[in-house]
Amino acid sequence: MKVAVVGCTHAGTAAVSNIANLHPEAEITVYERNDNVSFLSCGIALYVGGVVKDPQGLFYSSPEKLEEMGVTMKMRHEVLDIDTDNRRIRVKNLETEEELDDTYDKLVMATGSWPIVPPIEGIKLNNILLSKNYNQANTIIERAKDAKRVTVIGAGYIGVELVEAFQKYGKEVTLIDGEDRILSKYLDPEFTEVIEEDFRNRGIRLALNETVTRFEGDTNVSKVVTSKGEYESDLVILCVGFRPNTQLVKGQVDMLPNGAIIVDEYMRTSKKDIYAAGDSCAIRYNPTGEHAYIPLATNAVRMGTLVGRNIVKPTTKYMGTQGTSGLHLFDLSMASTGLTEKAAFSAGMNVKTITIEENNRPEFMPDYEVITLKVVYDDESRRILGAQVISKADVTQSINTLSVCIQNNMTVDELGFIDFFFQPHFNKPWNFLNQAGLQVI
Repeated sequence: MKVAVVGCTHAGTAAVSNIANLHPEAEITVYERNDNVSFLSCGIALYVGGVVKDPQGLFYSSPEKLEEMGVTMKMRHEVLDIDTDNRRIRVKNLETEEELDDTYDKLVMATGSWPIVPPIEGIKLNNILLSKNYNQANTIIERAKDAKRVTVIGAGYIGVELVEAFQKYGKEVTLIDGEDRILSKYLDPEFTEVIEEDFRNRGIRLALNETVTRFEGDTNVSKVVTSKGEYESDLVILCVGFRPNTQLVKGQVDMLPNGAIIVDEYMRTSKKDIYAAGDSCAIRYNPTGEHAYIPLATNAVRMGTLVGRNIVKPTTKYMGTQGTSGLHLFDLSMASTGLTEKAAFSAGMNVKTITIEENNRPEFMPDYEVITLKVVYDDESRRILGAQVISKADVTQSINTLSVCIQNNMTVDELGFIDFFFQPHFNKPWNFLNQAGLQVI
């Protein structure tokens, strides 16, 4: 069995290592345009902010480790064309410019995603950077040394984490987003308001509900101009989102309108013997039951592992995803899973919510912190569809529990009576998750 793998970050690394372990007879060739594999891009902000001192800790594998497993690693090789009818690929060696052809029995698409670069006037000025891979992270760190005023465009997870890193680094930071609040895909307004207030109190300038119209400068960027204002900037980081990197198989396999490859529960595409995993894919989103594009490293490694298990025959089904994620910003820990109330209403779903504020420990303890928890559930079936939590105490693991609840179609009524332990150091006799469920009558 001759296996060609295109791309080797999270999904690719998981797929390759599992195929090699489970099918040692397989002839595996990896084509990767970068010079490294398995980089944890979620750690870029920690690296930029100096929390992570050794960037090698952000890699959990290497070309050498995969080669030790018998895998042929073609690093700095870019796949130019894929002919899925004849099972042929055209590849370019980026070091020598030489082009070559290869064939495969099984193809694994793990091409991931790439940051969206909007066609804004002046966007090619120096010091307007992307934040996705290891080389870009190093460039950000180098350019930030001499920058005083940093502007981050895009208030998703990567954007807000970089804002925190630059603020701690002593920079004047501006955060711009076209939405009227930050983290709007993950948290409802009552949560984002808390974070925004904390940001403003720390001197971070929020330019929300503003669209960037142009960048100004001679050689280097010096100003960001929006629909509502102008912001002096020495360094700009673009974090406006990602799109699946799937042009190579466009028109050859089924995709969502945004280009995400649709895979079934065994990671198979619509074309025989072609598998896909990671940020290039659309997978089943359990709260709605529909395919959705949810680019998360956790989804990617699960999908890559399943490719390894299913590449010879269907063996292990994918359980779907809730898009569960967590974040730590300054003194606040937060996490979410499934649908927000806003997202549910936008999808035309009839939902209700419960929001509670509770202390994380009994009041007789020497200290405790307030927890805010919100649960979104279907009005008719009462099935839990989503949840969010925020606190100065780290109670984010509770969202993993609620993710399991969503995955197993549990109701908000059942949440009130799940068996949780009690110990005063950690919680109350009625766990705050129980308390949310008990409020529903």
